[in-house]
Amino acid sequence: MKTEDVIQFSIRATLGYPTRTLLMILAMSIGVASVILLTALGEGARRYVTREFSSLGTNLLIVLPGRSETTGGHPPLVGGTPRDLTLEDALSLTRSSAIRRVAPITVGSAPVSWKYRDREVTILGSTSELFEIRDLSMAQGRFIPSGDPTRGAAVCVMGYRLKKELFGNQSPLGEWTRIGDRRFRVVGVLAKKGQSLGLDMGDVVVAPVASAQALFNTSTLFRILVQANSRDAIPKAKKAILGIIRERHEGEDDITVVTQDAMLSIFDRIFTALTLSVAGIAGISLAVAGILIMNVMLIAVSQRTTEIGLLKAIGAPGRQILRLFLAESAILSLIGAAFGLILAFFGTWALARAFPSFPITVPVWALGAAVGVSLLTGLVFGVLPARRAAKLDPAQALSRR
Repeated sequence: MKTEDVIQFSIRATLGYPTRTLLMILAMSIGVASVILLTALGEGARRYVTREFSSLGTNLLIVLPGRSETTGGHPPLVGGTPRDLTLEDALSLTRSSAIRRVAPITVGSAPVSWKYRDREVTILGSTSELFEIRDLSMAQGRFIPSGDPTRGAAVCVMGYRLKKELFGNQSPLGEWTRIGDRRFRVVGVLAKKGQSLGLDMGDVVVAPVASAQALFNTSTLFRILVQANSRDAIPKAKKAILGIIRERHEGEDDITVVTQDAMLSIFDRIFTALTLSVAGIAGISLAVAGILIMNVMLIAVSQRTTEIGLLKAIGAPGRQILRLFLAESAILSLIGAAFGLILAFFGTWALARAFPSFPITVPVWALGAAVGVSLLTGLVFGVLPARRAAKLDPAQALSRR
C-alpha cells in the first residue's frame, strides 16, 4: 500500500468508531492543553518578576546593611551588621567615577491628612536622584528639589492614588498637608506607575531624606540605590561601593551589594526550572492519554480481527498491518494535539482576561514540544496493539478466534 492509501485507510478506521475516536482525541487534547497552559503560567511568572525588577531602573545596584554571608536562620539570610547605613555613607559613594547617581532610602509609615481626610501610607525619604534612578514621571508639578541632602525641606510628592483620595479633583499643588506631627507642602504628584516589588507607587509620599529621618527620629537608611554609568561599569561600581564603605566602617565588610542583573539571573533560573517542572508534571497527562490510546487500540484489534485476517489473506505482510495501526495512532494523536492547541488558546485568553496585569505568554518551544510529545506518545503506546495485530494468524483472524 502507498502512503496515501495507508492514511486514507486509517482515517476511515477512525471514523468507523466515533465514540472510541472521541475518547482518545479528548484525552490527548486535555494533555496537550495542560502542558501548554502550565508552561504559559511558568513563563508568565518569569516575565512578571523580570518586569518588576526592570521597573526599578537600569544599571541598578542595591546596597543593604549586613554581611552577605549566610547565618543559618530565617530569611533574609545576611549576617548582623555592627553599623547601620547612614546618609554620609550614601553621599560618599559619589566619589567613584563608575557611579552616576546615588539615592539614599529611608522608609516608614505615617498618617497623612488634609482637612478632614486622612490616610496611613508609606513614606519614602530620598533625594532628587530617585526620580532618574527609578525612572519615575510626574502627573503634576515637580519632584522634590535637589540641594543639600542633609538639610531637608518641608515639601513632599504624592502618589496619584493618594492625591485622588485626599484632594479629589482639586489640585494639591501648594497645599499644606500634615504627615505625622509635621507639615509638608505638596509640590508634585507622581504619574501612574503601578506596583514595584510590592510597593504601590500610587499610594506613597516621597519627602526629602533628612525630613523623613526627622519625622521618624532616625539617622539610619533602609537601602541605598546606586545607578552605574553603564552596564559594563556595574562590576567596577560594585567594587567601589564595597571599598568606600569598608574604609568608612573601619575595615569591616558589613554591607551586601546586590546587582540588578544578579537578581534577574537568579529569578530567571528559578522560573525556568519551575516552568520545566510544571511542564513535566503536565506531561504525565500525556502519558495517561497514551495509555488510553494503547488500551483502546488493543480493544480495536480484538474488534477488527476479521478485517486484519482479510488483509493478511490477500497478501498484506505483518509490517503493513503494523504501519496501518501506527498510522491510526499518529492521526489520532495529531488531531488530539490540534484540539489541545485550540483549548490552550482559549485557556490563555481566559487567564489573560481574568488577570490582565499578569503576562500570560506561551513560549514557541512549548507549542512544538507539546505537539511532538503527543505524537511520540501516540506512536510509542500504539506499538503494542500494532504488533499484536501484525502477529495474528490469517485463518484464526477470519474465523474470529
